[in-house]
Amino acid sequence: MSKLGQLGAKLHRGEVSYDFVGHRKFWFSLSAILVLISLGGLFARGLALGIEFRGGVEYEAKVAVTSNTVQDFTEAVKATNAENLGDPVVTTINNEKVRIQTKPLDQADIGKVREAIAQEAGVPADQVTSQQIGASWGKQIADKAIMALVVFLVLVFAVIWLYFREAKASMAAIIALIHDVTITVGIYALIGFDVTPATVIGVLTILGYSLYDTVVVFDKVRENTRGITGSNRFTYSDATNLAVNQTVVRSINTTVTALLPVGAILVVGTVVLGTGPLKDLSLALFVGIAVGAYSSIFIAPSLLAVFKEREPGMQALSKRVAAKRAQVAASGGLATAGASVGGAARSAVPAAPRTPDRSKGAAPTASARPMKSTAAGRPQPTRKPRSKRGK
Repeated sequence: MSKLGQLGAKLHRGEVSYDFVGHRKFWFSLSAILVLISLGGLFARGLALGIEFRGGVEYEAKVAVTSNTVQDFTEAVKATNAENLGDPVVTTINNEKVRIQTKPLDQADIGKVREAIAQEAGVPADQVTSQQIGASWGKQIADKAIMALVVFLVLVFAVIWLYFREAKASMAAIIALIHDVTITVGIYALIGFDVTPATVIGVLTILGYSLYDTVVVFDKVRENTRGITGSNRFTYSDATNLAVNQTVVRSINTTVTALLPVGAILVVGTVVLGTGPLKDLSLALFVGIAVGAYSSIFIAPSLLAVFKEREPGMQALSKRVAAKRAQVAASGGLATAGASVGGAARSAVPAAPRTPDRSKGAAPTASARPMKSTAAGRPQPTRKPRSKRGK
């Protein structure tokens, strides 16, 4: 068995453990810092909305990409002085194409910009493709994305409530999902990647992945806490922490297995292709899977434990467990003290003299083997000499 497998077996049996729930203040503080940084980047820089959301015109032309391609095409498009042109977004695709995105333009300016791009690329104007996207269509996409997110969260709350028969589990899972979405969107704002429909698909996908991991941990928590109020061995937090330790290796394995192919797609989409839906989708998946695994281990179970420990039954259980542990500690201390005192007393009393060794033929002493009172009236077996035992 591998070392990771041995560690997983020890964690499952409770031989070794890490106090995830006990250190929840540290993890909550870390998450709060990450959320504040994400919100700061979101409000300070904002999201770089793709052309699908803000509307505009997109051009593509075949060209031999060089180190000056982006700068040359940017200057060529700006030189047209088209009305409301703004700053064009120029990107390269696979070292053989250039893509230029501008704000919405009228028909005359669309043709003017196409001719400037064709001249810079050295191709006829009819070989420069253009696509005009209205802002109203982008607004519809944004509204549908927000609606899909709200419906998803409502369904998640209802399903978890029905499955676990526990509203507090739904609350913990929803807070963890909002935590994952906020950090993912904040990273998008800080990095400056374009938000496209592929990004929305990636965000919805990571919500499902994070929820799946959280439900697995919660299911183990339910198994460990079944009938817990009838005993005084563990508190709800203790049982929850045991559940996280029992599933942490599985969570790590599934997360690493998922991150490896997604990371490969992210590298290909960013370095090789340069832009496109692969880059937008893979970044959302990569960040979301990593943050979702973090929240399912460190945030969601701790939140559930905090919510449950406020119940009167769980508070009474905590008092009983604390009283029993104090009693065990006190009895252990008394036993240790008694053993030390007894040892000191025994060392103070002089040892009884040893009975000298019996020589051959000597009669045994009466104190050699004490006889029970019940056996005093019964005949005792006699031992034959060794020379006559076989006869």
